[in-house]
Amino acid sequence: MTEPTQPSSKLLTGQRSAHSYVRWAFTGLVLPVIGGLIAFQLLTNKPAGVLVPEPLAELTKQATQELPVPVLPSKEQSNPLVNTVEFVVRRNDTLERIFRQLQLNLDDLAKIRQLPDVKTALDMLKPGEPITFEHDDDGALQSLTRQVSNTEKLSVTRDADGFKAELIATPVTVKTASVRGLVESSLFASARKAGLSAELIMRLANDIFGWDIDFALDIQPGDEFNVVYEKQYRDNEYLGDGRILAAEFINAGRTYRAIRFDSTDGEVGNYFTPEGRSMHKQFLRAPVDFTRISSGFNLARLHPILNRIRAHKGVDYAASTGTPIKAAGDGKISFQGVQNGYGNVVILDHGNGITTLYGHMSRFAKGTRNGERVKQGDTIGYVGMTGAATGPHLHYEYRINGNYKDPRTVPLPNAEPIPPAYAAEFRHQADLMMTNLDRSVQRAVSIGPLLHR
Repeated sequence: MTEPTQPSSKLLTGQRSAHSYVRWAFTGLVLPVIGGLIAFQLLTNKPAGVLVPEPLAELTKQATQELPVPVLPSKEQSNPLVNTVEFVVRRNDTLERIFRQLQLNLDDLAKIRQLPDVKTALDMLKPGEPITFEHDDDGALQSLTRQVSNTEKLSVTRDADGFKAELIATPVTVKTASVRGLVESSLFASARKAGLSAELIMRLANDIFGWDIDFALDIQPGDEFNVVYEKQYRDNEYLGDGRILAAEFINAGRTYRAIRFDSTDGEVGNYFTPEGRSMHKQFLRAPVDFTRISSGFNLARLHPILNRIRAHKGVDYAASTGTPIKAAGDGKISFQGVQNGYGNVVILDHGNGITTLYGHMSRFAKGTRNGERVKQGDTIGYVGMTGAATGPHLHYEYRINGNYKDPRTVPLPNAEPIPPAYAAEFRHQADLMMTNLDRSVQRAVSIGPLLHR
């Protein structure tokens, strides 16, 4: 009987080695994976009572801080980058032109225009005003903001349902300021140096004291002015000057004072003396913006063309051809046409025996004709040199019952004073305004030397 053959020790050794290799390979590959899974489970969902080794916990903490798990937003949560543009409106700009320049969606503009009461607020653009746009990178409009008045702002915004618009109140805050100055070379230069805007200077000269003072000829160094006025702000941003509330002007040693009175019912609004007499006279001293007086009122003047003594019964105001000529007061055109040396001439009848004459016009104002009534300040013609004239100017005459008076010195009748029904209200406002004016003068005097260094 044959004995079964036994494997050699070498073969057995090789088999064991093969089994050992497979076992260790399995252990080396699988165990780290299992360990990693267990560690991950411990770190992310650690059961109560299981401790994570300190180094591993620290690494986990750092990893959590430095590499947060990203969350993909839903469509509703998406918020594309919004661009903000503040566009300053230029001359002849329209919203469509602005949208095209900024490459904004014109369909959005069409939708906005369909909103109630928005079209008018959007289309009346003013050069220099800013409009703020917010839009996506693809040109889709998100919002539009425009200040439509001093007290209202238009806000257009997009939401899930489309565009909506609202007018937001933006109240204006008014503060009182005062300025005092001394005329050195000219009123304009001195007032600007003191801090008054050009607009306020023109109001001071034309709307308040222009009937009593000839600011082209009567102003002299040493004259003084003091003005209390309004400054307007919105959200602490300076918008500009408001009304002159009270003013004082000292010309050649004579003091003129005026206050602003606006009745609560809106029926009265003008400048008056502290006693209630209107600063607004029935006639303008000079019915044209002139550069100089080329010939004054002189009953013994040598005529420049006739070369003989001939009375000059008016005042000649030199001005460029085409300068508007204004009616000196309310009246009716009693004559318009050509008359001897006056050339093209207009004569106004103001009633109470007062007439004014305007000669050498280049042409008459459009629409004016004999018998037509005009208001003070209406344009009735334009400066020229028709008739007996050596250069462009306005020849202006002022007559009372046919007698010639010097327009520059004749006492001018006042306009209507404060109506009796408003006397108490005026007195109250006048006292407040005069107190403010006196206080500003006192403050200015106390620091006066500083103002004129």
